[in-house]
Amino acid sequence: MDPALIAAVLAFVAIGGVGLAFSGKSQPATAQKRVKAVAAAGKVDRRKQAVDMATLKRKQSTQDALKELTLSEKESRKRRVSIKGRIEQAGLNLSLPMFWAGSAILGLVGALAGLIIQGPIGAAAGAFICGFGLPRWILGMIVSGRQKKFGSQLADAIDVIVRGVKTGLPLNQCLRIISAESPEPLRAEFQALCDSQTMGVPLDQSLQRMFERMPLPEVNFFAIVLVIQQKTGGNLSESLGNLSSVLRARKLMGEKVKALSSEAKASAMIIGALPFIVMLLVYFARPSYIMILFTDPAGNLVLMGAAVMMSLGIFIMNKMVNFKF
Repeated sequence: MDPALIAAVLAFVAIGGVGLAFSGKSQPATAQKRVKAVAAAGKVDRRKQAVDMATLKRKQSTQDALKELTLSEKESRKRRVSIKGRIEQAGLNLSLPMFWAGSAILGLVGALAGLIIQGPIGAAAGAFICGFGLPRWILGMIVSGRQKKFGSQLADAIDVIVRGVKTGLPLNQCLRIISAESPEPLRAEFQALCDSQTMGVPLDQSLQRMFERMPLPEVNFFAIVLVIQQKTGGNLSESLGNLSSVLRARKLMGEKVKALSSEAKASAMIIGALPFIVMLLVYFARPSYIMILFTDPAGNLVLMGAAVMMSLGIFIMNKMVNFKF
């Protein structure tokens, strides 16, 4: 046999063996790479599914918490219409029988004054105004003033909680600091909140009671943030910091609205007070001319019509100069 042919055959076999060896090694390596890629993709998919499930659970718990707060807010609105609830909102140490006893005394005084001035009709009007309207009006003024003070102080209290949480203090300790060092009425409300926590009442129920005593949107926002953070977790200091910024922005907007509507309010007050001022001036100048309205039946009808139209005008002007935001 030709030695050159044998050498060529051997070289061909050697080259084929080397190629086969390299191809045999690369094929498992490629397969392993593919298996690793598929496994990594599966892990990524499982991680993504876990994150999506956690996000979905958090959204669901947040929605549940908001539904509970909405239902509790509706129930508290029904309870706030009672006189007892208004007394609690005013922060008065007054029982319901004492309130009705004071109203009865005022009604009796008003009836006697009306009887002396105008007779039986005046007595009935005086009893109704002094016994029914005047106590509720005074109670409403006290509640409104207390809520206004609380709303202006709540942003500072939230800032105290934010700083305390950032320094490592627990939420309960921050609430105790506010209840000990804040002015009224903030101190009393947070003291009641801390007392409820000490007695073992859950935080959401304690905040709901606080909202019943102080039915303000700011308190509702505060309760929503704390309840959602308690049930779903999250950065409490960041959430409360954003809430504090929102409350201060609302307060600034309220002051701007008050400044812009001050001229309209002054005009409404002047227009509303002008008939009474004219009546007093006419009475001092010529009493017999104005007393016909009080002594003559036709004059009484004129006064009643004027009172109805004045009340309607005051109501419309009040709606025009008061803005909800």
